[in-house]
Amino acid sequence: MTKYSELALSAEIQQAVEKMGFTQLTEVQEKAIPVLLEGKEVIAKAPTGTGKTCAFGIPIIEMLSPESKQEPQALILCPTRELCLQIRDVMRDLTAFLPHIRTVAVYGGQPIAGQIEALKKSPQIVVATPGRLLDHLKRKTIQLTGVTTAILDEADEMLDMGFFKEVRRILDALPKGKRLSMFSATISREVMDIGWLYQRDPVEITVQPVEDSRPQITQYSLQTNTGRQKIEDLCQIIARNGYHKVLVFCNTKYATSSLCDQLNIRRVPAICLSGELQQSARNKIMAQFREQKDCVLIATDVAARGIDVEDVDAVVNYDVPQSNEYYLHRIGRTGRAKKSGTAYIFYMEDEKKRLDNIIHFTRSDIQPMIREW
Repeated sequence: MTKYSELALSAEIQQAVEKMGFTQLTEVQEKAIPVLLEGKEVIAKAPTGTGKTCAFGIPIIEMLSPESKQEPQALILCPTRELCLQIRDVMRDLTAFLPHIRTVAVYGGQPIAGQIEALKKSPQIVVATPGRLLDHLKRKTIQLTGVTTAILDEADEMLDMGFFKEVRRILDALPKGKRLSMFSATISREVMDIGWLYQRDPVEITVQPVEDSRPQITQYSLQTNTGRQKIEDLCQIIARNGYHKVLVFCNTKYATSSLCDQLNIRRVPAICLSGELQQSARNKIMAQFREQKDCVLIATDVAARGIDVEDVDAVVNYDVPQSNEYYLHRIGRTGRAKKSGTAYIFYMEDEKKRLDNIIHFTRSDIQPMIREW
């Protein structure tokens, strides 16, 4: 694999990458960065957790025009506020030694006034969710006439969430000569349509979910029952393996809060996260999960794309996910930054066919687990 030191990057980017603890490029970075630095467009299919943000973030920063008076110059669209904040933080890390470069995140669930003030400071890079960005365009609190580079991150998820029309409206508002690149876990029909409509001869990049690229996650399945047995299974898995940080996925808000209460009664430190919470409350919960040594975070799928905590020991699918791809998004929260991780999926007898379908679709090696308690 190529080392960052071998790339012809600015000294400030090299310093930032070193500070972030990166030495070698991941496969998607190795394939995408040189192409994007040449000014070409990309459509990249790569598994979650493989370093896509740096793959497009570094070329964006290197190609900014310091003398340009039109801001922003780069727009990154993503589906959720969690991912929006995650990308903003990575971009700020990458520009740690370039204090004149400003990155602003605009997303829903937060008062718009603070974002308007941030946009008045002429950021070169804007990371946004589609709905809130359209709100700013309607209010004329942002101008996109200077955008030279646009990125759709997690394009499949964003378009699957019903943002197809919104994304088109935004892309139509950009200058004709802008470069558009897309990064996605899958290439759906909607992603292909956007590519056909807005890209010019893009370079196609595919990162196969092979050993070097796919997160190293050992996966287990456990047949269980509702009620006490299921909670007992979860507690035993955490205790017997000595896990410190565990992420548990349920399908509903009610299930997350109920399970959280049950774990706390059993003196297992647990907190829960769902989409209905205000952004300030979500940020507080995520900060607690990152900082607390022993903690179980229980979440719905709305949180799956945005949680970026490197030291998650295990992911537990407490409820069988409602779609096959959700399974991949969930377990991708562990085994990050080239570390190994463990994932579990609980299922009941009548859910065996759903489990088999997940295994077939994701080509996952999910090993049946024998209850030892």
